[in-house]
Amino acid sequence: MMPGTLGIDTSNYTTSAAIYTPELPLPISVGRLLAVAAGGRGLRQSDAVFAHVKNLPDIVPAAVNQFDGAISAIGVSVRPRDAEGSYMPCFLAGLAAAASAASVLHVPLYEFSHQANHVAAAAYGAGVPALLDRPFLAWHLSGGTSELLSVRPDSERIICCERIGGTSDLAAGQAIDRAGVLLGLHFPCGKELDVLSLQTESAIQPARLSVKGLEMSLSGLENQTQARLAKGEAPAEIARFVLKTVLSSVTRVTEHALAQTGPVPVLCAGGVMCNTLIRARMEQAFGAHFAPAAYSADNASGSAILAYLKHERTKEVRV
Repeated sequence: MMPGTLGIDTSNYTTSAAIYTPELPLPISVGRLLAVAAGGRGLRQSDAVFAHVKNLPDIVPAAVNQFDGAISAIGVSVRPRDAEGSYMPCFLAGLAAAASAASVLHVPLYEFSHQANHVAAAAYGAGVPALLDRPFLAWHLSGGTSELLSVRPDSERIICCERIGGTSDLAAGQAIDRAGVLLGLHFPCGKELDVLSLQTESAIQPARLSVKGLEMSLSGLENQTQARLAKGEAPAEIARFVLKTVLSSVTRVTEHALAQTGPVPVLCAGGVMCNTLIRARMEQAFGAHFAPAAYSADNASGSAILAYLKHERTKEVRV
C-alpha cells in the first residue's frame, strides 16, 4: 500500500483537502467555496469558521476516498503567512480537524502557513518542484493577500517565504472583487471578470497607480471603476481596464525586484494569478511559472506536499 500525506487548508473563502504521494503525477485536490450572499464583498471570520466546520466532514473524506493507500502524515495551514504574530481564526477549523485525524491515525502533524501552502502547490502544479530547493521570487495574489515573496529553502519549514513587496492597501483580489460587484458579478468575482474581459479586444490603457519601489497601491481602482460605469462604458471594457491596471502595477513591481535580485525564477500563485491577461503577460515578460487553476487558487495540495517532504526529512534524521 503506497504511503501518502493528507493536507488541510481552511482559508477565508475555501475549505480544502488534498492527498500527495510521489506515485501520482499531481495531488488529489478537493475544495468547496464558502457561500457569500449576493452583493456581498466577503465573509466575517465567525461565518467562515462556521462554514468550514460544516464543510470539513464532507471535504476530507472526499479526498481520502480517492486514495488507495495509507496516510503517513498530515500537513495543515495554521496561519496566513510566515511572519511572527500572523493569525486568522478561520485556520483553527482546519487545525482542529487535522489534529484529530493525526491523533486517531497515530501519524505526525506538521504545521505550515497558508502562503507556503500556496507556493508549494504552485511549484508542483507548474511542474517545477525543484524550485523549492533554491531561492526564487513568488507572487501570492489572492482575495486577501497581494505580496511579493523572497522564497528560500528552510531546514525546519522546507521553505521560508519572506515578504519583500506587494500592496500597501487593497489586495489585488479585493480590488478585482469590488469592481466585479459594481458590475453585478458574483463574489468572488475573479473568474467572471476574466471571462468578461475577454469579450473585447479594445486597446484599453490601464490606470497608472502608485508604485514606489516594491510597494504598490490599488486603492484608487474602485473609484475609477465607478466613474467608468457612470459614463456608461461597456462592462467588458471596464473588466479589461481593471485587470490591465492590476497587471501594470504587478509588472512594474516585478521589474523593480528583479533589478535588485538579478535573474531568478518567478513563480505565480493565488487565485488572481489564474487570470488570462495577467498570466499571458507575466509569462511573456518574465518567463514566470504558473500552475493550473486547481493548484493556484486556494487548495490544500501545498500542505500535503510540504508534509510529505518534512516527513521524509524527519525519517532521514532518525536513521
